Amino acid sequence: MFSFKNLLGTLKMVKFRNLFFGEDNVEDISESIQSENISIGIKYKRGSKPPKIGKNSIIRSNSIIYDDVEIGNNFISGHGVTIREKTNIGDNVLVGTNSVIEGHCDIGNNVSIQSNVYIPTNTVIEDHVFIGPCACFTNDKYPIRIDFDLKGPTIRKGASVGANSTFLSNIEVGEGAMVAAGAIVTMDIPDYFLAIGAPARIKPLPKKLKKLNKI
Repeated sequence: MFSFKNLLGTLKMVKFRNLFFGEDNVEDISESIQSENISIGIKYKRGSKPPKIGKNSIIRSNSIIYDDVEIGNNFISGHGVTIREKTNIGDNVLVGTNSVIEGHCDIGNNVSIQSNVYIPTNTVIEDHVFIGPCACFTNDKYPIRIDFDLKGPTIRKGASVGANSTFLSNIEVGEGAMVAAGAIVTMDIPDYFLAIGAPARIKPLPKKLKKLNKI
């Protein structure tokens, strides 16, 4: 049964309604939030602001959304999703079960992120991108050893990332590019090229695959 108490914790119902729909558009949120044990608005510092989440969103059980997050309309999460602070997400985005989006990330519209994906701080994902299950992105070139400006990947419009692929920090995946399942990506991928293998080799995409995703 839908439970405001379990879902909101200390948040009041009116605050929750304003959070999702704005003060002038209060609706029955039971159609948008369909699970219990969800934490929305985790404070990470003094003065942080509650997240903003668009209409027709479904957030499933055991998911956590921090303060200072903005999410558009028609958002869908799997179970156990974590979205950290200063993350902006567009409309019509899916984030699959157990995926983690660290802080300071920008995700566009019509993006499909499958289960068990790790997206580190300072990642940019443009519109119409598909990310397969268990893909892992990184943002630290020299983990722990030296100070380094953390920089996650930039995934350009309409790119597809295969399951279980791994990316070194600060990699750019070009528009319409594809990454094969299990690839280890150590260099940028040009527009409409394919990365395949470990370490990945860069090859031209076949003509029939030179198109943007329809998500």
